[in-house]
Amino acid sequence: MATLSDLLIDAGMVRERLEECRRIAGSTGESLDRVILNKEYLDEEPLLSAYAQHLGYEFLPTLDGIRVPSTFVNRIPVQFTRNYYLIALSEEPRGLIRVATCTPLDPNPMDDLSALLGREIEPVLAPRSEITTLIARAYRHKADGVDQALADVAEDGDIQGLADEIDEAEDVLDVSNKAPIIKLVNTIMFQALKLRASDVHFHPYPERTQVRFRIDGILYDMDSIPRKAHEAIVSRVKVMGKMDIAERRLPQDGRATIRIGEGEVDVRISSIPTSNGERIVMRMLDKTAKLYTLEEIGLSPANVALLREYLNWSHGIILVTGPTGSGKTTTLYAGMGEIDTTQKNVLTIEDPVEYSLGGISQVQVNTKKGLTFAAGLRSFLRQDPDVMMVGEIRDLETAEVAIRAALTGHLVFSTVHTNDAASTVTRMVDQGVEPYLVASSIVLVIAQRLIRTICPNCKTLVPISDEWAAKLRKVGLTPEELNHEIAFGVGCDECFHSGYSGRTAIYEFLPVNETLRTMIMDGATATQMKRACIDQGMLTLRLDGQDKVRSRQSTPDEVLRVTQLDMG
Repeated sequence: MATLSDLLIDAGMVRERLEECRRIAGSTGESLDRVILNKEYLDEEPLLSAYAQHLGYEFLPTLDGIRVPSTFVNRIPVQFTRNYYLIALSEEPRGLIRVATCTPLDPNPMDDLSALLGREIEPVLAPRSEITTLIARAYRHKADGVDQALADVAEDGDIQGLADEIDEAEDVLDVSNKAPIIKLVNTIMFQALKLRASDVHFHPYPERTQVRFRIDGILYDMDSIPRKAHEAIVSRVKVMGKMDIAERRLPQDGRATIRIGEGEVDVRISSIPTSNGERIVMRMLDKTAKLYTLEEIGLSPANVALLREYLNWSHGIILVTGPTGSGKTTTLYAGMGEIDTTQKNVLTIEDPVEYSLGGISQVQVNTKKGLTFAAGLRSFLRQDPDVMMVGEIRDLETAEVAIRAALTGHLVFSTVHTNDAASTVTRMVDQGVEPYLVASSIVLVIAQRLIRTICPNCKTLVPISDEWAAKLRKVGLTPEELNHEIAFGVGCDECFHSGYSGRTAIYEFLPVNETLRTMIMDGATATQMKRACIDQGMLTLRLDGQDKVRSRQSTPDEVLRVTQLDMG
């Protein structure tokens, strides 16, 4: 049988480095696996796989789709599971519980867990990030310490005695030995990240501060905090964002980075003075969030093929349009993920850089230092680029530089805020760009919206009532097309009783062909252009939404909610 050394060397460990790690482990008392990981001599996955073989444990590289037994969630405090990275995977016959761990050489937490559960435990090895994600999913609906943190705040006599210190990246999982206010803010932020919230609002009322989370585009009221704690919360958040605590009469913006276990989250903070006190909104950008492929973002097979065709063009502008929070950046990143960066030089200028893309040089806007979208694009032209992405075309200067880049043999991606694809073209002209430049530079416009998808946990099929039939008619569908049955979510704990969980996108693709170029030069209106494109077979946002209802991914209510202005 192979020794541990043999297994580690087979996994890619250099023998000399292994001996070095053994010496360090022997002198410090630290476990060998921790030393190897700290030295970064081997990635976690091959290391755990080698230990699993050596110890006779099962190794699971992913914990997707696993439901944690409710007995574990109800009996084991979330702090315990987070501190030791332990989470139950299943209850086996004979009372055995399978538990995932990423520290195979530390038996003490397992013994403590066995005592807490009163059950025998079978260890399973899994990567730390997978365990952290599963813990967050399992404990999603527990109060998760907010009530306890609020109680601590209430007991704290000196509520303004605020600890000012902040790490470079605050770890919101670490709430031990923290001042009550810090503990409260960290716990709220952790809860927001677990629930996939994109924004956290601290909304002051005369008698309370209401915490609200935006999840899947919808605002939900969460915890209410006593009014007396409001100033301390505002001060704490401002310290995190390196903002001016003393300035309470002017709006302010800040930025912070927080850690959640192994991952990092960028937080953009905005404060405005209101009659009831300062109101805070925090936008959460999870750097470790998954990058989606073109097949995963809701594109139809025909649109995937069309977009891939345009991604191979050598020059031109591809614009993605829609309101704030409609997934434009996700679509751009999915498209750029298709580009072969070994053969092409790809540069982006963003505000902020939301995800890290391999093989692509990403630049952050810095207006204070004069690094605007337009200035960044100008600099890019001297960097021998093939493909460039500019976060947003907000003004004439950026538009002109982007068009010049497209006309001199570069492929340019960007976003614009308009209601549909056709009005994007007229918006460029309204900004002051000559119609002939717009016509010759833009090659494709994609309009999009995000719609919530039906919760898989409580999805059900029901006969189509008269009320549903009326909604279907508005979307352009008949009960016959759906076999007289419609899917919707009845509501459960998993989806806050909303019936929806997660989102997908609906799209409108407008390739700029010769007919459209002529119309742009002739000064046609957005309505005239849209009508001409529909006559040529363009699918509008609402028609793409029809497919999402037909395939039982979403409901007519959702399609109608995001396409009120789409009458095509």
